[in-house]
Order: sequence, then structure tokens, then C-alpha cells
Amino acid sequence: MSRIGKMPVSVPANVTVDIVSGNMVKVKGPKGELSQGFDRAMTISRVNGEIVVTRPTDQRHHRALHGLTRALINNMVVGVTDGFKKILEIHGVGYRAQMQEQTLALQIGKSHPVEYAPPSPDISFEVSRDGRTVTISGINKQQVGELAARIRKERPPEPYKGKGIRYQGEYVRLKAGKAGGVTA
Repeated sequence: MSRIGKMPVSVPANVTVDIVSGNMVKVKGPKGELSQGFDRAMTISRVNGEIVVTRPTDQRHHRALHGLTRALINNMVVGVTDGFKKILEIHGVGYRAQMQEQTLALQIGKSHPVEYAPPSPDISFEVSRDGRTVTISGINKQQVGELAARIRKERPPEPYKGKGIRYQGEYVRLKAGKAGGVTA
């Protein structure tokens, strides 16, 4: 049995969860509202103020969907109550970020600034005073993570000097440079 799937999702008092026919789940909380459709094979029900997901059989496909469905519903509940955030660090001489109204502008060694607009109104950017850290926050975990990955992909950390964009706390293993002109 799926360890994740069999755990119930606790719903806080300030969050409302509506389960519409066809396995459409709508979650509304203090930070916003999310809705998502799930596979019809999974049974989503409300029991004693908690959301419980059950599967019809023990087939491999149903076992995989069981844990996935529960995890996605839990992420929706956490998103509308606390929200999610990813912090990116910018390393390198002359590399920096700045906000231009709602748009994030990155100067990362290209001939032009790379600009990112929030994909939805729920996503927001915050740049530190020195322009070295960017915080991406929102209620949808998938959108926050995907946007952070796309920004990091613009200039991933390189292995010789460590310049580039990395997640906060990410370890970049540096390689040794050239051995030099040693002759025999």
C-alpha cells in the first residue's frame, strides 16, 4: 500500500475544499484559490474534516496514482495557506537582478538583460537590496518550481569559478583549472 497515499490530508479551519463530480478538487484559502482535476479511478472523499484518497485496485498504475493524487491535494492545501517559495542566488562579477515594475530583469553576462514576467498573478518576485538573491513565491508549487528552474537554466553555475545562478544552499563542486605550462 502507498505510504503517502493512505495518509489523510488535514484541512485547516480557514480553508474550504470542494470536491466536484468527476474528481475536480477546488481549494480556497487566505492566499488564493486553486483547482485541479484528478484521475477518475481515484476516489476522493471528505471524512471528519480530512481529505482521504482511495484506489480501486492494487495494480501498479493505481498505486502510482494513489500517492500522486494525495500529494497534489496536500500541495494545494499548503499553497493556499502558507504558499511556496524558491530562493535563487546569483554569483559572478557584474551579475545582478532588479525589478522593473512586475518584471524581473537579470544581468547575467549576456548582451541584453534577460526579463521574466510572472506567469500568473499568484506568482511574485522579490529581489534583495544587493541584487544577489531572487525569491520566487506563489501558491502553486509546480509553477514556482518550474519558473525557478527556467531562470536557473539561463546561466547555470559553471564548475571552474562557480559563476551563475543556483538555488539557495546548492553545493557547486569546483574543478581544478589548467595544470599550467609544466615541461619535462
